[in-house]
Amino acid sequence: MRLSTLPSTRRTYWHESRAPRYSLMFALPLLAMYEVLAAMLSGPTGGVRNGADVIIKSAFVALLGAWGPIAFGVLLLATLTVLIVRDIRKKGRPSVPTFVLMFGESVVLAAVFGFAVSMVTVQLLSPLGAVAVGAKSQFGPAVSLMVSLGAGLYEELLFRVIIVGALVWAGKRLMGWGAVASGSFAVVVGALIFSAFHYVGAFGDVFSMDSFVFRTVAGLAFSGLYVLRGFGITAWTHALYDVFLLVLHGA
Repeated sequence: MRLSTLPSTRRTYWHESRAPRYSLMFALPLLAMYEVLAAMLSGPTGGVRNGADVIIKSAFVALLGAWGPIAFGVLLLATLTVLIVRDIRKKGRPSVPTFVLMFGESVVLAAVFGFAVSMVTVQLLSPLGAVAVGAKSQFGPAVSLMVSLGAGLYEELLFRVIIVGALVWAGKRLMGWGAVASGSFAVVVGALIFSAFHYVGAFGDVFSMDSFVFRTVAGLAFSGLYVLRGFGITAWTHALYDVFLLVLHGA
């Protein structure tokens, strides 16, 4: 009996952790922590925010003016609430142990990604004589922490949910590809767009091949993780990855 129930438990966690009542609820603390820190660290004329956050809210500002950010926040929270409540009504309330497992998985994945992304980048750049990876933060620890949390939430929302999701749809609907081909296409193109994004804007980094390759490899990892594990775990993995990289190591 014990041997027969273990695979079922694994399958249950693998699928349940992707469901809205788990995946989306798991991402809510990231949203709360990021927005609170951003508000606390902002000055009279505003403050630094994650670039993906600025891009998304700027679209709403262009449409609705000063009410844009508020409208986006209401829309985001309303959408999350509807999806979560609908899933709970269908499948029941989420369990705390599953959230604990999801957080543990995110911590492990962030640590593994931190090592694997650097190693893969070094191997790709070594023949070119360039081995430096990553980029040092230009902000203090508090702002770096806030930006890292925002990266987990808003960069995953923009680059994975919106862009990778759209690319998967285009591959299936417009190109007529299967799930594997569409997913692979979306992961690769999404990773290139994600890497290029870091060199745009007033706080964008100066372009260099080593940092571009490093971020492309990271983008491949996060895009692949999103396709396999959904939004919540990918958002937390990305946030913790950036915390390890920017805050703990000052990279």
